[in-house]
Parts: sequence; C-alpha cells; structure tokens
Amino acid sequence: MSRLRPALGLAAGVVLLASAAMHSLLGWPGMRGQLVAAGAPADLVAGVRIGWLFGGAMILAFGVLACWAFAERLRGAAPSMRALRVLGAAYAAFGVYALATGGWNPFFLIFVVPGALVLAAADGP
Repeated sequence: MSRLRPALGLAAGVVLLASAAMHSLLGWPGMRGQLVAAGAPADLVAGVRIGWLFGGAMILAFGVLACWAFAERLRGAAPSMRALRVLGAAYAAFGVYALATGGWNPFFLIFVVPGALVLAAADGP
C-alpha cells in the first residue's frame, strides 16, 4: 500500500486539530465580542456559545479520528474508512455551501480543503 494517502490523511487530521483549537480558542472570543457589540441578549450569546463550542468539539473529534485511523494505516493496519468518508464528504460539502452562500469568500476553503483531503486519503481499500 502506498504511504502517500495515509500521510496526506494524517496531515489533514493535524490541520483539523489546529482548526478546532483556533475555532474554539480564537474564534469564539471574536464572535462573542461581535455579538455583545451588536447588543445581542445574554441568552442568545449563551446559545450561540454552546453551538460554537460544540462545533469546535466536533472538529476536534474529527481530527482525532483522522489522525488515529491514518496513523494506523501508516503502521500497516487496515481500519475502516467508512466514518472518515462520511465526515470528509460532510465537511467538504459544508465548505462548498459556505462558499456559495458566503459570497465566495476564500476563508471557507478551511472546510473544503481538509474535507477533500480526508476524503481522497480515505479512498481505496
């Protein structure tokens, strides 16, 4: 088995781990500041915080799963890639949706690229 795909998947997993940290630790304070500046009620800020941090936790979980599975592949094991295919497709599809509805802002490639990389790396047996 070629080591390129699992190495690519492992790299994508590391990007996801970094994204989770940036999303939760850097993104939330900025979002909270914007909401407070706009006069959003406290219960709205709390609700958005819960959803925002859930998103960060799920990015972290996706990154952990990707790193674990692709590291196993690099060691010669054959873990199932089904979950990673679903997650990679959903992540990339969300990124395309965000691009299309967000004015084609290239920032949203932060979803498309890791999702597509995981999807490509999870292809095959």
